[in-house]
Amino acid sequence: MKNNTQISVIVPVYNEDEIIERVITNLKRVMRNAKYRYEIVVVNDGSTDRSGEILKNIKGIRIINHQENKGYGASLKSGIKESKGKWNLIMDADGTYAPEDIPKILRYMDEYDMVVGARIGEKVDIPLTRRPIKYFFNRFASYLAGSEIPDLNSGLRIFKRDIVMRYWKLFPDRFSFTSTLTMLSMTNDHKVKFVPISYHKRVGKSTIHPVKDTLRFFTLLVRLTLYFNPLKVFAPLSAIILFLSIVRGIRDFLVTDHIGNLALMLLFIGFQALFFGLLADIINKRT
Repeated sequence: MKNNTQISVIVPVYNEDEIIERVITNLKRVMRNAKYRYEIVVVNDGSTDRSGEILKNIKGIRIINHQENKGYGASLKSGIKESKGKWNLIMDADGTYAPEDIPKILRYMDEYDMVVGARIGEKVDIPLTRRPIKYFFNRFASYLAGSEIPDLNSGLRIFKRDIVMRYWKLFPDRFSFTSTLTMLSMTNDHKVKFVPISYHKRVGKSTIHPVKDTLRFFTLLVRLTLYFNPLKVFAPLSAIILFLSIVRGIRDFLVTDHIGNLALMLLFIGFQALFFGLLADIINKRT
């Protein structure tokens, strides 16, 4: 039978029994009013509360059950793999994203490969403790990608399914999935649009681990950049080391009338870093 689904809406769920029914109800209402044929795929990621029981009683959705908690990224990958639509729309189930913002991103989907709901609208409830870190990562990601990224890891976005399938092995099973998707799209010349949306205080307990997930984000950004644009890392690293070498060499010459081993070693390391960056860039362009 021919598949006529245009958009597969994927909702990962882990212990959201306080809000999941309301989220799905509002989501179905918004999608019914859209002009696209759609399906809703809900991935129950090993919930230990009543989420699974509640989902069984909701009509008009497809449910994928994980026997154990595999992670946010793993849930999205399960949903994407089983999805039927050319487009995948993802949305969290914790009440932070409003389904009413979905038409804002659907408006641009025919012009772009991915449309991201950027949490820069008028009503954005992001804890003050997370804002500096979020700002740093957005700025750092913008530098690495060479384009402005106002929201690196928004959980409300629509994208062409084949983008994820093309880079399937690069996507992690945890919270870095959306960050990976953003960086992959931006560094591979896919057309990306960021649309301001609202963001609300989540219902229930957060499953994010601030320190551990922050370190993972940083490592991920560097790893992806080394993979797709290595000179963005190696060039400034080389410049810093060479600068330190020159400063140390001048100091040595003024104090001892000769250049010491440390200055020479830094000079060697600086040029070596630049060489590795150029080599990695050549290999990247040929693959």
